[in-house]
Amino acid sequence: MSDFSARRTMMVDTQVRPSDVTKFPIIDAMLTVAREDYVPVAQREAAYLGENLNLGEGRILLEPRTLAKMLDALAIGNSDLVLDIGCAYGYSTAVIAHIAEVVVAVEEDEQMAKEAQETLSTSGVDNAIVHVGPLAAGAAKHGPYDVILVQGGVEVVPDAILDQLKIGGRIACIFMEGVLGEVRIGYKSDHGVSWRADFNAGAPVLKGFVREKAFQL
Repeated sequence: MSDFSARRTMMVDTQVRPSDVTKFPIIDAMLTVAREDYVPVAQREAAYLGENLNLGEGRILLEPRTLAKMLDALAIGNSDLVLDIGCAYGYSTAVIAHIAEVVVAVEEDEQMAKEAQETLSTSGVDNAIVHVGPLAAGAAKHGPYDVILVQGGVEVVPDAILDQLKIGGRIACIFMEGVLGEVRIGYKSDHGVSWRADFNAGAPVLKGFVREKAFQL
């Protein structure tokens, strides 16, 4: 039997705190949420490694450092409504639910979505719902949102997603240029979304977030 709580503490002490993430709600959430419960059983032993965990089909569970730094940059408050795009088995949603008022997670893989909802319910996370549908469509019926996170790489962010962000809201995405990526935080005003680079990270580009190739004769 593995001592996952010790691994959780080690993850926070060696991957999260050294990355200048010090906000108590984030640290507390990452110490509390059992990451191993939100991955396939065969991958539980790998749940706390400091790298993206491959879930198959081009989907990953973001490494703890990347998620923590994204949450830190977004400065989520306990009255915020958050959209979590590409939640997979629900780990990011469970972490955000500790910090925000309500989380709406979007997952297009029906089996992943079903398991995410079941694990969240079993874990007593009662301020999150999992919406099944295309990741690039978001979940407009529950919005607009104070904060949006995308759990994977993007080349472009669809207008449908940006339209679901409140004026004054924040969005975090991992913009990929080939194999290199950087997390950018977008701030929405009346004039649209302005982006600023925050830190380097990488993830596979999600379906629906790929830049269309220019047609060439």
